[in-house]
Amino acid sequence: MQSEVKGYFLTPDGQVKKGIASISEGKIVRCEFDIDSNQAEREDEGVIVPGFIDVHVHGGGGSDVMDATPEALDKISATHGAKGTTAWLATTVTQSTMNTDRAIDAVVAYMKSDRNGKAGAQVVGIHLEGPFLNPKLRGAHREDFVCLPDKAQFIQWCERAEGTIKMITLAPELEGAEELIREAVRRGIVVSAGHSDATWADMEKATALGVSHVTHLFNAMRPLHHREPGIIAYTLQHSALTADIIVDGIHLHRGIVDLALANKGADKLLLITDAMRAACIGDGEYGIDGFQVTVRNGEARIHDGTLAGSLLTLDEAFRRMVQLHDVSMADASRMASTNPAKLLQLEAIRGSVAEGMKADLVCLRRDGAVSWTMVNGRFVYRSPE
Repeated sequence: MQSEVKGYFLTPDGQVKKGIASISEGKIVRCEFDIDSNQAEREDEGVIVPGFIDVHVHGGGGSDVMDATPEALDKISATHGAKGTTAWLATTVTQSTMNTDRAIDAVVAYMKSDRNGKAGAQVVGIHLEGPFLNPKLRGAHREDFVCLPDKAQFIQWCERAEGTIKMITLAPELEGAEELIREAVRRGIVVSAGHSDATWADMEKATALGVSHVTHLFNAMRPLHHREPGIIAYTLQHSALTADIIVDGIHLHRGIVDLALANKGADKLLLITDAMRAACIGDGEYGIDGFQVTVRNGEARIHDGTLAGSLLTLDEAFRRMVQLHDVSMADASRMASTNPAKLLQLEAIRGSVAEGMKADLVCLRRDGAVSWTMVNGRFVYRSPE
């Protein structure tokens, strides 16, 4: 059965045009666009953009990936789907091998089931954040489970995951990282440097081995220094590396976001949430992976003041880039949709509004709020307003 979506679309050429997208079996089968000629009507109807893709999500709506249940994954999918995310990587935290196994098993089963994408955003893979992190820069990851890179353990997780691991964050300067990076690259898994004390020389070696991305740039990594520029300067200077940023106004100063934009450009940056359990819930006390997390005024912190993820959603990240950083809607869409699709090698089916692409669409009102979200041609969210 074929359906149609009419309105103002952000097209692949970066323009907003009035048009019609015909949808069949979850895909866009035909697009017809005209040049936008009615600004007032456009602002009233909103703009339809490609669905957001978040490569770093731990939780939301009171649930966490490490809960390892289909109900938790439904809740996270629905929570972020209501905020414009149509695809996401279920992201683990550093936990015991047994708990990581449980989380992987739960995600694999969920991705095989017909639940995936029904409640909201579709899980498109797993992101292992840890446990191969630098203990000095572990953030809110458990010190007792952080460890050196272990190729055998990584292979065991890859086999358990049946090809669903799409990304791993590790500290490339650690002993054993070289072998693990080679193995991940051989399997087509994105290797991202993060929670790292890597020097400039460490990053030169890491990128030669296949590290291609950097996790939450500036956060949980060696700070910039004029005699040892380290991972931050290396990332800003090398166009081959992409990086993601958390633009919640807490993790990064506005000037630092502008610095990243000036040096990397919109083509090399991704917007992520790093959202934790309390996203879209609010202030309170939360038990997360062995930590007591206090959420107050939009900030999630453990007992020593360390940030424990964020409460950010991608609609807010998109809105902040446009309204606070003078980024065009087209560039914000690149960072929220197109670039993540490219990173995960999904650009043939996701990340733009065009024929042959999945019908993953989001309608944004004039104020940047989500009017509706569509996943695989189905409306998974409609604003009550």
